[in-house]
Amino acid sequence: MPDPTVPESDIKALTTLCDLADRELVVNIGWAKHIPGFPSLSLADQMSVLQSGWMEILLLRVAFRSLGVPERLVFAEDYVLDEETARLAGLLDLNNALLQLVKKYKSLELHRDEFLLLKAIALVNSDSMQIEDGEALQRLQDVLHGALQDLEAARHPEDPRRAGRLIMTLPLLRATAARAVQLFCCIRQDGRVPMHKLFLELLEAKA
Repeated sequence: MPDPTVPESDIKALTTLCDLADRELVVNIGWAKHIPGFPSLSLADQMSVLQSGWMEILLLRVAFRSLGVPERLVFAEDYVLDEETARLAGLLDLNNALLQLVKKYKSLELHRDEFLLLKAIALVNSDSMQIEDGEALQRLQDVLHGALQDLEAARHPEDPRRAGRLIMTLPLLRATAARAVQLFCCIRQDGRVPMHKLFLELLEAKA
């Protein structure tokens, strides 16, 4: 929760978001280690994958949290961003792009099991040029794609194309993540918003 004694401002909103991102990164790194097959990648490749996909899984988590809230983004249970706050913080373009993603998942009625698999797929769908063992990463990608197809065959046998439609949301997620990285790189260069070490390191890896 933002400090209630600090007046509302762009700095307050951005500082809150950077704090939340840093905390979620710690959670997501721990979560990634429990993806079946992820720990079998080399440590260097695990790091490369995380450096490549961290913003995508952060934004996917925000989108999933926001499914039940009209026209607002739920960054945490006690921090919901509306259009006016987004405009104040200079985040209106990112806000609108994320709401478009939320709209897609609402139309698909995305459920939690799909979200978890999609999050794992988004993470390992790495565009990193630093991957040492591409075959091992490809095997992990294939396993996760197969798991999504099996899930959809069991839960939605009447809709054989559902897995493909979910996968087709990932390009929009990646484009939105790239926009977010660019925005926060500009915020870092401005120097007015404090950022934690982990968030800074991963931001610099994407820059």
